[in-house]
Amino acid sequence: MKIAIFTDTFAPQVNGVAKTLERFTKYLERNNMSYHVFAPQNTAEENFVANVKKMRSIPLALYPECRIAIPNPISIKRELLAFQPDIIHVATPFNMGLCGMYYAKKLDIPLVGSYHTDFDAYLHYYKMDFFSNMLWNYLKWFHRSLQKTFVPSQETLKQLKKKGFQDLHIWSRGVDCSLLHPHYDEATLRKHYNITAKHIVSYVGRIAPEKDIDTLSSIMKRTESDASIHWMIVGDGPLASELKEACPHNATFTGYLTGEKLAHVYAASHAMVFPSATETFGNVVLESLASGTPVIGANAGGVKNIITHNKNGYLCEPKQTDEFVARLYDILSNPEKRISLELHAREYALSQSWDQIFSNLLMEYADTIHAPHNELLA
Repeated sequence: MKIAIFTDTFAPQVNGVAKTLERFTKYLERNNMSYHVFAPQNTAEENFVANVKKMRSIPLALYPECRIAIPNPISIKRELLAFQPDIIHVATPFNMGLCGMYYAKKLDIPLVGSYHTDFDAYLHYYKMDFFSNMLWNYLKWFHRSLQKTFVPSQETLKQLKKKGFQDLHIWSRGVDCSLLHPHYDEATLRKHYNITAKHIVSYVGRIAPEKDIDTLSSIMKRTESDASIHWMIVGDGPLASELKEACPHNATFTGYLTGEKLAHVYAASHAMVFPSATETFGNVVLESLASGTPVIGANAGGVKNIITHNKNGYLCEPKQTDEFVARLYDILSNPEKRISLELHAREYALSQSWDQIFSNLLMEYADTIHAPHNELLA
């Protein structure tokens, strides 16, 4: 099977879509499967990779970390004709996704796609709700052209079904439990960051409006006078400076971390707080659970499909600072309860294998490729 992936975000960008696609392509390489990725170029200095074709791009005005690709149709067509893919997967609905859709139709190649981001919820945080109807009409038009649309969680599938989307299938997310585990040395991390407080509490993710950083800031301020709590804020984004100014006394801001450095923070944390209500899945929530660290998350989106309330973490109503703070202290003040949450967190994560998830996706691809031709054109 030869797979062409069209996406508006890819490594080295740091977001759930880019990280998932990078992991998928590494899985394909390990299993000797052919793929080509067509994506925006992040910087002129990126290393050349033969089967990752980067298109010239410009930063998005509202969100400079995202790039808008300027596709080269001649180059893309030449690459596709040489590669002869069995299937095209459009991972995002913008310039590169439209390009993939166009060539799938033009070259009669089976076409699937995925829905990763709750763009409608993002509009609210950027005070652009007036675009909501237009956005949904566009997304429904885009996904109508696909033989299958893959979504990361049951909650997202329900949301899209209500909006009239069809041919929806679950493509969940996994976690690397060999990298992310509870057995890193907490003392080493404490020494590195000069942390003396009894409890380490973390947040991992973009520091941007759609992650409900206002609620995170309120929670941090409520614990600022508690000398037993130190916050580890892992990530970056447009609100990073504002959050630092609001909560400077009991927090360490690390910027983006990856690999063992990130795994060490998860494992050393006694709890992770994740107030975002816009997640279609919530990769960082699953990563925290793999590290044996319970999560206090918003009872919304894909997060509510990962956290089992009072078993591997707690679910709070979005924006309810009091509830988040109360649940945080439930964990920190009750060692026996915390140990129970930690054990169940790790147990759940061990059942979420990336290999099985990617294998299931390839089966969905095969089913699409071998569908009767008149079904593809329906």
